[in-house]
Amino acid sequence: MIDSARLGLPDLEPGHVWLVGAGPGDPGLLSALALHALAQADSIVYDALVDSRILRLARPEARLDYAGKRGGRPSPSQPDISARIVRVAREGFRVLRLKGGDPCVFGRGAEEALALAAAGIPFRIVPGITAGIGGLAYAGIPVTHRDINSAVTFVTGHNSTGAVPDGLDWAAIARGAPVLVLYMALKHLATIVERLVAGGRRRDEPTAVVSKASTPEQRVLVSTLGEVAAASAAVETPAIVVVGEVVRLRGGLDWLGARDGRRLDPDPLGRRDCR
Repeated sequence: MIDSARLGLPDLEPGHVWLVGAGPGDPGLLSALALHALAQADSIVYDALVDSRILRLARPEARLDYAGKRGGRPSPSQPDISARIVRVAREGFRVLRLKGGDPCVFGRGAEEALALAAAGIPFRIVPGITAGIGGLAYAGIPVTHRDINSAVTFVTGHNSTGAVPDGLDWAAIARGAPVLVLYMALKHLATIVERLVAGGRRRDEPTAVVSKASTPEQRVLVSTLGEVAAASAAVETPAIVVVGEVVRLRGGLDWLGARDGRRLDPDPLGRRDCR
């Protein structure tokens, strides 16, 4: 384990809650603070997207409390989860609220933190690597490249009711950045695609879907914006969708595939000088 004293890491104290991002899956992407919390917590309230390998890093005495929310399945409500965290903290336990990715990137971490603040519970927010960055990196797709884009837009594929977010200006999103990263979008991908195309995106624009990013079950589907909804019908969730020319870079940056023997393209953008 990490040398917490040498790093000067704070202790997770009784009656306190740490809201911690567990990253997209690979335990190697945990932060030092996340590992430190796993070694100290009495109670770990964890999401459905937290990899089981990460939970095995908890100290043996810790109580594991599942609080997963998955679309289309019976799940605890957000107010119930927040109330549960408050209750356990008030009982004097050291509480680790462990969330997939980053707790404040489409993770409702801010809602839980506000509930803790309202209840007078001391808390700390520990960022994690969000799937829209770390998950794409494991697929060999960078979210930015200086020859392609200087802006990227992150969008959720559904609102709090599970429907396509109608409050978004999809035309503005389509025009706003060369690269779009869509979270939780598979269920409504056909509708989202049509809104993006109506806003000006090309149907032949490179698009990829990364399923179970950074886990041993990771799968990557490369398609086009116009065809991705049909092509991804059998793709398993959780999945992240990326739209834009950066998808072409996967040909030269698929380091996981190269480890398994796939040959990389030294010039995936088709430039004459790729030094």
